[in-house]
Amino acid sequence: MDNEAPVLIAGGGLTGLAAASFLARHGIRSIAVERLPQSSPLPRAAFFHMRTIEMFRELGIEARVREESAKEFVPDGALIAMDCIAGRKLADIISNLNEGVDEVSPCRRWFLNQPSLEPILRERARAAGAVVLQGAEITGITQAASGVTLRVRDIDGASERELRGQYLVAADGGHSKVRELLGIGYQGRGAFSKSLTIYFTADLSPWLGEKPWSIIYVNNPVLAGFFRMNRAGRVGFLGVNTLGDPKVDPVAASNAAVDVSEARMIELVRAGVGKPDLPVRIDGFSRWRATADVAAEFQRGRVFIIGDAAHLMPPNGGFGGNTGIHDAHNLAWKLAQVIHGHAHTRLLDSYASERRPVARFTVEQAFSRYVARTAPWLAATQATDPLAHDFDIEIGYLYGRDTVHADPRTTRGLPGSRIPHHWLERDGKRLSTLDLTGGWLLLAGPDGQSWCDAARQAARDFSALPLEALRLGADLRDPGSAFPATVGIEASGATLIRPDGFVAWRSEKSVKDPVAVMRAALGAALGWH
Repeated sequence: MDNEAPVLIAGGGLTGLAAASFLARHGIRSIAVERLPQSSPLPRAAFFHMRTIEMFRELGIEARVREESAKEFVPDGALIAMDCIAGRKLADIISNLNEGVDEVSPCRRWFLNQPSLEPILRERARAAGAVVLQGAEITGITQAASGVTLRVRDIDGASERELRGQYLVAADGGHSKVRELLGIGYQGRGAFSKSLTIYFTADLSPWLGEKPWSIIYVNNPVLAGFFRMNRAGRVGFLGVNTLGDPKVDPVAASNAAVDVSEARMIELVRAGVGKPDLPVRIDGFSRWRATADVAAEFQRGRVFIIGDAAHLMPPNGGFGGNTGIHDAHNLAWKLAQVIHGHAHTRLLDSYASERRPVARFTVEQAFSRYVARTAPWLAATQATDPLAHDFDIEIGYLYGRDTVHADPRTTRGLPGSRIPHHWLERDGKRLSTLDLTGGWLLLAGPDGQSWCDAARQAARDFSALPLEALRLGADLRDPGSAFPATVGIEASGATLIRPDGFVAWRSEKSVKDPVAVMRAALGAALGWH
């Protein structure tokens, strides 16, 4: 096996495979090192947000994700709270997961079990040249001015080797070996529950039937947690966060994983369902800590921290896995631009400055939802942030602004925001503005030809930077003539979009020297000044 690649990745799970896929999309080969010899069969991280699906759309795997999701889950599901599945509804949290989504994205939210998604990502990465080395663990890291060396050992102890790369991406989870070797700790609230996930088989169809309930929170005198079941209502899991009454004994209540005997887990499933005689088969379990923490550093030299290695949050809202994928998407294009010689290495510093504030915001939002939905008793001792709209968290996060998030329906192409979704036509085909992204892109209004010419000329100054410049009315058709207003420009204006779909710069109208302006805009966006 070739022991060298431009980028090494610690971790070949969800986030590591996403990083390998995004890097391959930008023409960068990687080697991912994964300790597990095969994907975990446990159905984790099932809720994927529209921004994540937009990224999968860019990779060309959106249709496969949708097809796999339809096999397992009811689309457009709901989140509800009940005292138990067979009992009384306490609240409708979200009536339809995709309500309002079509207004802001070409993609919809989907549920998909991680064991179904990881093979899709692995196949996508390998097809583009990435190497995924499974059944190996990292034992050491050495950084030098020219690159990073990893010491890797097969988990069976059969062989050891060294891998060399220009950069290392640590996507090796909450117990990250890389972060440990670098001495980078977490900051935040710490753990507030020793939680337990029970994977089981039981026929809950008499109570679930055809009801579109994707997540069912349960709160009763025995436990507080949540169910997620498959489409047939016969296979799923119960996440248990607290036991008994936390107001009486908060320490004991928060230790839900104290007893993992089969008899006790069956008892908990029955208590969550509300049927003491329900036949239940336990398929597995996992202990985990409900935590709200962010790594103190997201970068150390040539090493970058992403995913759970960079941030830990409770599962409420499904933000953890999605945020990790967004980390990978943000970092991949920057590494590619530097490795290809288009950008200054300073561009890589923007990974931490952009993603760490977003991670802090998202972690706190997940914690606020945990308190509101599962542990309201914590509100007496821990202040929580006001709940932001889910759109703000999923696609409304901002880079380089005074605020970390905004309503994406109102940002209108503000620099630092994701380019708004707007339907256009190209060569008779309907497509979203987001379908045009993936590389450097200039979109100009109907009277903005000077911006297109200037962008192409300026791009040649940055090692022939690949850049596509498109003008409304010539290269693209805007059926409703609403594109300029959607992105905050006039007919003679233009907007410059980064490879990750975020707006780097815009000019509302034409200027006297567009070439000089474009050189400055690209130079700033690429880290040259």
